[in-house]
Amino acid sequence: MAKNSILRWFPPCVSLGLFALSLWTIQHNLQHYQAENFWGSLSQIPPSHIILAIALMAVNYLIMTGYECLGLAYIRQSLPYKKKALVGIICSGISNSVGFAVLSSCMIRYRFYSTWGFSVVKIAQISAFCNFSFCLGLFVVGSIIFLKEPLAIPQLIDFPFLSVRPIGIIFLVVILAYLFLTVIRQKPLIIGEWIIPHLPFKLAAGQLIVSALDWCLAAAVFYTLLHHSVAISYSAFFGIYMLAQVAGLASNIPGGLGVFETVMILLLAPFIASEDLLGTLLIYRGIYYFMPLTVASLLLGKYEWNHFFHKKQSVINNQ
Repeated sequence: MAKNSILRWFPPCVSLGLFALSLWTIQHNLQHYQAENFWGSLSQIPPSHIILAIALMAVNYLIMTGYECLGLAYIRQSLPYKKKALVGIICSGISNSVGFAVLSSCMIRYRFYSTWGFSVVKIAQISAFCNFSFCLGLFVVGSIIFLKEPLAIPQLIDFPFLSVRPIGIIFLVVILAYLFLTVIRQKPLIIGEWIIPHLPFKLAAGQLIVSALDWCLAAAVFYTLLHHSVAISYSAFFGIYMLAQVAGLASNIPGGLGVFETVMILLLAPFIASEDLLGTLLIYRGIYYFMPLTVASLLLGKYEWNHFFHKKQSVINNQ
């Protein structure tokens, strides 16, 4: 009886904790970004670029709902797209900002999918598939851009390479090995207790396309904000952006805050003054992280309120 009671209350408690963490992150961001600096930087960027950046961000987060669609296809389960989109937007909006993306996204998926009747094993499979798909995108675009734009790695970054070319080669080998083991091999690969399943070509292709578009659009948001003040191609900028993201992800700091900015400033110094870049970085974080986090928090809060209200109404009707 006690065990059933704990299991019944665990998902709402998880959701409440995530909601509180989201509010704390929003409040922390507001303290970190001084209002006068934000509006001062915003006034220097053409309004058309701001609108385009917001539109690209919206398209990017819409693309991210593809992770949920692919994850459910992977476990051969179906849900209305509205539900998959809800989970995908809340997962991306919160986990991108609060840090510990794997853990936070798993908690969010558990909250929703357990309510919709999915077992813990199925939820774990969806989460693992979605998180791994996100990493695949890093390897796909990283292998292409690092081999095309082999920029030097600043000494401040503690990487064992002088340029990104070896990283690009490693990423390419990982992608080719993954495709061979999961698609071409035609049977599951068993490594100890781990089983890497055979995937249909369409599902594997969907992974690579969705995750690659995710990374490309994220960079495009920043490039759109920066393009009015710096003469650099999207390809060259993308290489810098990807290296900064790799360094930020390796740091495990929420959103790569600080690390990402440092790498961008170091590598874009020949093209733009540091104070101008900091202002653009401020707007980028506001659009790409703060806005989706706010929307995700509101959606999560609305879902919990509606869930609580309907549950309470059900109890009253049954009395």
